[in-house]
Amino acid sequence: MSDTLNPGLEGVLLDESALSYIDGEAGTLLYRGYRIEELARETSFEEVTHLLWEGELPDASALDSFRSTLAADRAIDDSVDAVIETLVAAEETPMAALRTLISMLSAYDVVQADDDRARLREAACHVTAQVPTLLAAYHRRREGQRPVAPDPALSHAANFLYMLSGERPDPVIAETFDMALVLHADHGLNASTFSAMVTASTMADLHAAITAAVGTLSGPWHGGANAAVMQMLREVDASDTPPAEWVADALEAGRRIPGFGHRVYSVTDPRASILSEASEALAEAAGDPRWIEYSAAVESYMREQKQLAPNVDFYSASMYHQMGIPTDLYTPIFAMSRVVGWAAHIVEQRTDNRLIRPRARYVGPQERPVPPIAER
Repeated sequence: MSDTLNPGLEGVLLDESALSYIDGEAGTLLYRGYRIEELARETSFEEVTHLLWEGELPDASALDSFRSTLAADRAIDDSVDAVIETLVAAEETPMAALRTLISMLSAYDVVQADDDRARLREAACHVTAQVPTLLAAYHRRREGQRPVAPDPALSHAANFLYMLSGERPDPVIAETFDMALVLHADHGLNASTFSAMVTASTMADLHAAITAAVGTLSGPWHGGANAAVMQMLREVDASDTPPAEWVADALEAGRRIPGFGHRVYSVTDPRASILSEASEALAEAAGDPRWIEYSAAVESYMREQKQLAPNVDFYSASMYHQMGIPTDLYTPIFAMSRVVGWAAHIVEQRTDNRLIRPRARYVGPQERPVPPIAER
């Protein structure tokens, strides 16, 4: 065994993957060889899901079939909705509620996924289709409203926005939201994906692995950063201090500025650049530029003074806010997209599974005798 210590497993190669390629120094992200910039602008979330799961972008016929399959899997059982009411009454957070509900879905999935690729994919399709329904139902229940049934005629992105508000979304907003889902679908062996793989490596079922991933994503140093960015922007808005000065004061006080820095990228996260443009377009259409202006000012300060570039969480915050999405749903929406990547990595791992079992360097006391209780 090597004695090299890699805190946080940084730089450790765990496995091989054909899903995502990241060049942190060049700011490049590819899904199965396709640049994220092209996928975000030229394809839909359903197309990218097919790409990650099947290896290739679908043709028109395959896409229609895949969309129909996802749409047919969206409904949840009435007893699941009853549990949602219980979680709302207990004032559970949306992310914690989602963790509980995904685990519960296994009881209603007739496909008990094992290491068979087709069965794993079918189970993954069920979970992917139902997560938006769970989130929208949870939000409407806590608002004192009845859940909206999914509309099979709408895309994955548009249907979620419809179930959330009860109104068919503006096509531009739906298209922008779809693009955001594409950007969040996969990103190598990040913390939540690694968590899913650790769980799956024990031959636990897909629901267990995805539940573990949701729990990992909920942390503020991973998926929770997008909500923290919006909270920061609200503080800037409520302050009489210019954004750059506000950030300087926050840093002086020892606060962490969310949405900046990345374990992999040493330059701007390519997803952040795309989201910045989308957020700016929404702000211009709405006639309310303050959120994007605050964001740009904060980014400028962090670049110039701290040499830190924004990551995917930074501009997703202002973008979701301008869509009218509640802040505490930002991280669950991250999960709504990333479930596709989690499932893809689980399927890929199961083709040649090996139990993930790292070791730690022992730094405790050397061997010693147990003293009698009277001498302790």
